[in-house]
Amino acid sequence: MIALNSEALSTLPPSVERFSYDRASLKTGIVHLSVGNFHRAHQCWYVDRLLAEPGQEGWGFCGVGLIDDANERLKLEAFPAQDNLYTLTRYAPDGTVRHQVIGSMLDYLFAPADPQAVLARMADPATRIVSLTITEGGYNQDHATGAYKLATPLTQRELANPDAPESAFGFIVGALRMRRDAGIAPFTVMSCDNLRDNGVVAKRCVISHANALDPELGAWIETHVSFPSSMVDRITPAVLKEDAERVNAECGVIDRLPVISEEFAQWVIEDKFVNGRPALETAGAQMVPDVHPYELAKVRMLNASHSMLAYPGQLSGLETVRDAIIDPQIGHLVESFMTCDVIPHLSAPAGMPLPNYRDLIIARFSNPDVGDRLARITGDGASKLPVFLAPSWNRLVATGGELRRMAFVLACFIRYLHGRTDQGEAFTPFEPALSESQHALARSWDSVFSMTVFESFALEPVHISLIREMAESMEQRGTAAVLGEVLAETGLPS
Repeated sequence: MIALNSEALSTLPPSVERFSYDRASLKTGIVHLSVGNFHRAHQCWYVDRLLAEPGQEGWGFCGVGLIDDANERLKLEAFPAQDNLYTLTRYAPDGTVRHQVIGSMLDYLFAPADPQAVLARMADPATRIVSLTITEGGYNQDHATGAYKLATPLTQRELANPDAPESAFGFIVGALRMRRDAGIAPFTVMSCDNLRDNGVVAKRCVISHANALDPELGAWIETHVSFPSSMVDRITPAVLKEDAERVNAECGVIDRLPVISEEFAQWVIEDKFVNGRPALETAGAQMVPDVHPYELAKVRMLNASHSMLAYPGQLSGLETVRDAIIDPQIGHLVESFMTCDVIPHLSAPAGMPLPNYRDLIIARFSNPDVGDRLARITGDGASKLPVFLAPSWNRLVATGGELRRMAFVLACFIRYLHGRTDQGEAFTPFEPALSESQHALARSWDSVFSMTVFESFALEPVHISLIREMAESMEQRGTAAVLGEVLAETGLPS
């Protein structure tokens, strides 16, 4: 077993792929906010491929940790020790395994320890893009209106002391203010989160924050900064201690923070950059004038299907996405949902037939080696469900469509908030976007539908009664029994 760092690259086992470029000649051109596993498996992987192309040496990443917790502090310790290198292990459905060292992250900064260093790096003229993967809940939006919530305590702290930012938008606005004041061209802000129109959402958040601080700065950003939308896709599970030990043993490398993903990857980017851009099309990304059809298909089919299987799966005592999709009832629920509730209301992107995309999603979920855990998918449902499920729900309400499949999963979500499986095993729901007062609303049928998560859903009394009836029936008879009835009632074979 070889400890991973720059000096060890030449001694790694032949089975471990490594980059061909001269890392010492690279420069940082992109600052990325929030260096999670998905960013390292997706954007860093694409840029790792890109950096081998002539003339692309200036597009390395500087990663930034935003949250002060044990996981981020581990990165602050581990990344420098490994010279910011890490391994990515990719599992294909046919059983093929590929281990690869990724070298595209050149530096890592921990914002809670030194926010000024982060601002200085973002304000540096060499930084031409600031990208972000802060999850759906990180955009500080009102679920019902989409408005940026200026009244949150964190945002109020930042507005009162803009030189000490804490959030992605505090840092972006602070760095753009520094660049404007110094006469430096702005950077492009590129969201890589699973949000519809993520560039539009990022722009709204940045400009709202800036306007509250300085309306002239907000106007300058509106005029000079671009916010391309993007669609990102690669299943990337959480890596537990036993997963890290397994992949390290497989590849013969000691990596304190390895990443695991499926083989499939897709990145569709709106070609709208104000200060140059990397030639990501040479690395397999799609540069397009309009991302919307791609993101709609991905969010409403893949991301929504993840939720459709994860809640009943976790309540049934299952552990992984594969466990759920190969369950005959849950698998049929997912296929029926995409076929009947989503595909008829979507326009297919160019070269992406939706029935084929549905089948690809199911095959990807069935991958036996990725090991994506249901607890990762169910987590932060209060932020995810309004994005992934509400648009399809509202379309079906408007058109008089079949609602029982989605009503069933909303009932599962309410039961999930109670933290107990059908077998009586307790778990702790991970809902960082829900305050204690919001959690309290979930404890009573008189208040549960007042939760912010349901504000985006067009819920009429008949729908509320249906969801409640399903949830109460599941409490008595179990998730599988009620799901079987739902599948039979919708006229499809179970």
